[in-house]
Amino acid sequence: MKKSLFAVLAASSLLFAESYQVNTLSAKQWGMAHTGAGLKLGSESMNFNPGAMGFLDKTFDFSAGATFIMPEVQIGADGKQTYNEKVGTPMYVYAASGITDWLSVGISFTTPYGNAADYGKNWPGADILQSIDLKVFALQPTIAFKLLDKISIGIGPAIYLGSSFEQSKDLKNPALSLPAGIASGTFSGDADVAVGVNAGILYDLLPNKLALGFAYRSGVDMKVSDGKAEIESVFPHPMFTAIEASKFEAELPLPANLNVGISFWPMDKLVLAFDWQIIFWGTYKNLSLKFDNPMFNQVSQKKYDNTFAYRLGAQYTLIPQLDLRLGVYYDESPVADGYLTPESPSTDKFGTTVGFSYRPIPNISIDASFGYSNGSGPLGRDATSGSNTDKDDGLDARYDVQAWVPAVGLSFSF
Repeated sequence: MKKSLFAVLAASSLLFAESYQVNTLSAKQWGMAHTGAGLKLGSESMNFNPGAMGFLDKTFDFSAGATFIMPEVQIGADGKQTYNEKVGTPMYVYAASGITDWLSVGISFTTPYGNAADYGKNWPGADILQSIDLKVFALQPTIAFKLLDKISIGIGPAIYLGSSFEQSKDLKNPALSLPAGIASGTFSGDADVAVGVNAGILYDLLPNKLALGFAYRSGVDMKVSDGKAEIESVFPHPMFTAIEASKFEAELPLPANLNVGISFWPMDKLVLAFDWQIIFWGTYKNLSLKFDNPMFNQVSQKKYDNTFAYRLGAQYTLIPQLDLRLGVYYDESPVADGYLTPESPSTDKFGTTVGFSYRPIPNISIDASFGYSNGSGPLGRDATSGSNTDKDDGLDARYDVQAWVPAVGLSFSF
């Protein structure tokens, strides 16, 4: 592992690991592998396909819940196995109303991006990462129009409320006679508000038999304009003082997404759904940090690639009060071997999900689901910093990733 002192200043790159985009924003649909672009989901369509909200046939529809992402990231480096098991808790709230037969409006509040990890202060990659915590909140007012009996469109601004993050790492640097464990840097900042758009269309080809949907969420750049660093050290050093005195700016990308979904009812009680998702990670080529003191400026190469995700889900109504769900998905990694680091322990992932909704009374639904994602075994990755010709801050390691993801929610309508 090779590392310079100033390379640690690329802390904001931790905001945009492959794992930061959240695809668990419905306890119902997580049970179907988070499919939904081709389904009529009431208020939850604001996340999956705003166009489908035009088919809302309720005066009011509400859904809220949370997911508990319980990862196990295992990194084998220098003959030592290190784990991250820090739990993330994305949440969602959706509320919508059918104003007329052809007009529906709604608003949602979600955490569509986030990352959490803690590897401890003393491990082989501590000078790349000790811990990180990131949350991005989004507010989305939405309007949907039912143009014809079979076609509806919807659109809404996605207002990303400034992200907050805090990340720490060891400032080990042989050139300055700083061995491991002498100093630790904590880098933090708040991003300015950014605005994108989420739009979609649903075509009900054969009512209650076959539907096709398209949804697009635009990418945005979130700007950190007043980042800061705090250094904790066993002895003072002029460089630490200079770093703390210099604020930094950075622009951080949230990638665009395109979803194509199809739903099919082979029988009244059974619905099948398939989503094909493109995530435009290719816009994330590098991260440039600009400090008040230009001697600390840093460019961190990322060179991500666009990726695809494939999701297949099924729902079966066992009895009028109970829906059962199953799902599988495959999600590609955008990160090349030479750019794989502890903040982006990315692997191609295969996941399975199950779930149910129970309605004790007709207008209230208790929703729960559980998913397991596996990037270990043959899907794990061996990466060496030597394969990266653009930078020297990689970690030679074996990366294995898996996660257990339960979700719970409550929805009601009238």
